[in-house]
Amino acid sequence: MLRNRFPSNVAKGHEIYSVIAIDIALLVIVTVAALTIGLRTYLLVQLPVLVLAATAGIWLFYVQHQFQGVYWARHDGWDPWRVPLEGCSYYRLPKLLQWFSGNIGFHHVHHARPGIPNYRLPQCHQEVAELRAVKPLSMRESLKSLRFNLWDEEQGRLVSFREVRRLAR
Repeated sequence: MLRNRFPSNVAKGHEIYSVIAIDIALLVIVTVAALTIGLRTYLLVQLPVLVLAATAGIWLFYVQHQFQGVYWARHDGWDPWRVPLEGCSYYRLPKLLQWFSGNIGFHHVHHARPGIPNYRLPQCHQEVAELRAVKPLSMRESLKSLRFNLWDEEQGRLVSFREVRRLAR
């Protein structure tokens, strides 16, 4: 939340000005809100929204990289084309959630070509046969990912803490 309020060490002129302009706009918005409705009221509205959005963002990131059948590999065995096809999910969301999340359910397309704008991800998914072949992950199926905690290198799959304890006995 705060890291993006400062230009990075490699930022160029227009990037630096963009960060500064956004910081000034945010300062103006918070100041106007504090003077009109009060800082406490502003924070009582903003903080729950921030917590909800952060929680949804963490969940989306987690689910898109933590599901049974996911591809994980160490650096020396890493295959960059397997990542979009097997290393991240195609999280099929209802249309409204798809829109609210900026099409992030098409995460496999994003990993294939990170430069594709979010509004083009569904189109790219439809037009590339390999991407279309990625098995979608439903919201119901995504809840199962909560039990996957560790990567078992010998079995090449995610396992739960319970499974590890059982195997250790």
